[in-house]
Amino acid sequence: MNAGVLHLLGQQAVDDHGLFIADTFGPTFQGEGPSLGRQALFIRLSHCNLSCGQGPGARWACDTAYTWDFKTYDPQDPKIRRRVLLDELMAWVKARTVRLVVITGGEPLIQRVGLERLVAMLHAEGYEVEIETNGTLIPSEDLVAAVTAFNVSPKLAAAGGREIMRIVPAALAAFVASGKARFKFVVNELDEFKEIADLAERFAMTEIWVMPEGTSADTVRQGLRTIAEEALARGFNLSPRLHVELWEDERGR
Repeated sequence: MNAGVLHLLGQQAVDDHGLFIADTFGPTFQGEGPSLGRQALFIRLSHCNLSCGQGPGARWACDTAYTWDFKTYDPQDPKIRRRVLLDELMAWVKARTVRLVVITGGEPLIQRVGLERLVAMLHAEGYEVEIETNGTLIPSEDLVAAVTAFNVSPKLAAAGGREIMRIVPAALAAFVASGKARFKFVVNELDEFKEIADLAERFAMTEIWVMPEGTSADTVRQGLRTIAEEALARGFNLSPRLHVELWEDERGR
């Protein structure tokens, strides 16, 4: 794992006193993938072990870089990164009527212990919990048991960086074996479909969604038109980015 991430997290990455949070927001709609359009609450965690949009080969930029790019964003700014106790997060969730909680990032599985305890608490209260992950870290048995679904988004070459960092075979195999993973790929160009198909065959992925990259409604619509026919031909599901259609790239929606 990135040494800078570990330095910033420190001991609090492995205790159960709280989580480093970038945002909590909702009720809103799940904007992507199989739960598209469902009302949801979002808890966005800080920190990531990848640097999408940077490095050789990058063809698009991460739209939540404030959760991890602490060369650009100040990690001491509470609008960027703040530590929140698990009981506080549960109180925030329970003050709202929505029953689907989406935990996203950044990369949530970095904060393993706090994440596992939060998901267990939500599960015990009868909430559905989806975790958005880049699929590079192996989930524990306890997390698999308590979570409703993993929305796994392996990063293709267009994200930039070394493949050994983006594609971790043991982790992807573990998500497939969990029986709770749906795989979601951001697509910019039609030539990326072969890359997705190769990963799907290699790891026996069965539930695959593709969606266009973009932070404006016009870009997303054009992207959907570009990739729709190829998605049909490949047998993949197609996802828009509903939150972008509704609110463009407004943070916290």
